[in-house]
Amino acid sequence: MKLPMMFVTAVTALGLSHTALADAPLNVGISGEPYPPFTYKAASGDWTGFEVELAHAICADMERECKIVPTGWSGIIPSLDAGRIDMIMNSMSITEKRQRVIDFTRPYYFTPGAYVAASDLEINIPEDLDGLVMGVQSATTNATYARRELRVSGVDIRLYDQVEQVNNDLLSGRLDVILADEIAMVQFLEREEADDFEIKATAPRHEAYGEGIGIGLRQEDDALQTSLNEAITAVIEDGTCASLSEQYLTTDVCVYD
Repeated sequence: MKLPMMFVTAVTALGLSHTALADAPLNVGISGEPYPPFTYKAASGDWTGFEVELAHAICADMERECKIVPTGWSGIIPSLDAGRIDMIMNSMSITEKRQRVIDFTRPYYFTPGAYVAASDLEINIPEDLDGLVMGVQSATTNATYARRELRVSGVDIRLYDQVEQVNNDLLSGRLDVILADEIAMVQFLEREEADDFEIKATAPRHEAYGEGIGIGLRQEDDALQTSLNEAITAVIEDGTCASLSEQYLTTDVCVYD
């Protein structure tokens, strides 16, 4: 049976379009505000860091090219929904609230929140937070935890758009204490200007922190989710994740099955 030439041409074109789509670079959304050591700009001007390099390793395992696409943190989920990016890989915790609007891969790392204050400040947390001013980056799991569990302590919670703003206000004395990702705080405390500060405590495991950090995806992208899960497992099992974690974070934070 001969098929009409128009039908054959349409089918061929459809097949080519699917191939082109499969071969297209994956747009990986990260916050345009640097978040060292996870995402930041190298001296060359290129983005690097634990999650940037891990994203490239995951894409390489999938035999796909990654394109890093910086965007504002507050608009990163709308950018995903609008198709400007294909996935979010920027220390986004897997939480019940976020899972109402997007899907996630399996977790690839987990770290707790950490309280940082001046070394000479004697403080038990949360008992001694009453009357202090605490800074937290907004739209984060640390902010959610602070709102749910710390308001009753009497602490004055100040929300910021960027983590570096929180760090700077702690250094300048406008904040007494901050709550942020422990690994990011370990890196922050290595700065010369932060010599007089230290981690006072870490936050307990809490539902606000979810199941760990995963890659955010559109809910309809089931095939991509499957491919990413397989690639994440591969780079964890072959040691790539641990190697990058040790390189950038000085410890292994990868989530093993």
